[in-house]
Amino acid sequence: MHPILAHKTKLGLYLAAWLALAVLLAALTTLAGNLSWREALALIGPLTLLYAFVCLSTWYLCRAFSLEHSSLTQLFSAHALAAFFSAGLWLLLGKMWAEVLAKLPFFAGLDARYPQNLALLAGAAVLLFWLMAVVHYLFIAFENTRNVEKRLLQLELVSREAELKNLKAQIHPHFLFNSLHSISALTALDAKAAREMCLRLSDLLRKSLAMKADARIPLREELQLLENYLALEQIRFGPRLRIEQHLAPETENCLVPALLLQPFFENAVNHGIAHLVEGGTIVLRVERPGESLELTISNPCDAERAPSKGEGLGLQNAAKRLTTLYGEQARLAWEDRAEHFRVSVILPCESAQ
Repeated sequence: MHPILAHKTKLGLYLAAWLALAVLLAALTTLAGNLSWREALALIGPLTLLYAFVCLSTWYLCRAFSLEHSSLTQLFSAHALAAFFSAGLWLLLGKMWAEVLAKLPFFAGLDARYPQNLALLAGAAVLLFWLMAVVHYLFIAFENTRNVEKRLLQLELVSREAELKNLKAQIHPHFLFNSLHSISALTALDAKAAREMCLRLSDLLRKSLAMKADARIPLREELQLLENYLALEQIRFGPRLRIEQHLAPETENCLVPALLLQPFFENAVNHGIAHLVEGGTIVLRVERPGESLELTISNPCDAERAPSKGEGLGLQNAAKRLTTLYGEQARLAWEDRAEHFRVSVILPCESAQ
């Protein structure tokens, strides 16, 4: 269906524009001295509204002869023939309408004076038909541009989703490797702890895999997921692993990407606490400066530890994920000092409803 006919508001505005054209044509015929204002309005008004619907056919003509796939000769021939045919049909209908009006006392002799306005009306009909063709070509170009932008946006969303899934697929093997390595070590020392760790690992993976790559959850739910992970690590390290949380109350409902904190704590545990004989304390601070959410994770580390081959993978994946989700609105930075490691994440603060 024609886009104007499909919407009542657009159709109303379209006909209102044609009514203004009807008044203009009536004024021209009156100035020519052939018709009075009353005769001109009675004759031209209904004819112009009828021609408004005739000119809607240019929509289909413009789609059939597109600017991209039609030659100049084809375009000129198609629109010239259609314009002359439409104008001729309109003038014929005008003659019939003039004969009907001439039977009324107020419009006696109108049918005889009608032929004197044929040249003016024919020229106006052809020009209006071509004008509508130009308008429709512009509308089609706008529609095509909007469709291209829509497709590009869909492709970007698909690309982002694929990238997030890829990053998530990288994070899980990294986490699984560490967890399975710990379970393997525990089986020889504490079978009960190894069994408990298997159960907690299964529960954590079930919950994390059920989440979409771009899911955003309230901070309080993210902290619950983090507790499941830390419970696993607590089995490995016991009292060597200590956690402190300093959370501003107004941050609990702020939305964050699901499993955002886990890779930071994995790094803190595996590249910090694991290298210290007495262990250490991982400190999480969450604040809300203005419209932003700031999360800081800090942990002690051994200044003389040997660099790990996989160190930094979680941070790199987290940085890519934040860039994909938030663009330049998110920032991730880390500071590696001799005996101290700190990660800082700043996100736009969006509250859960």
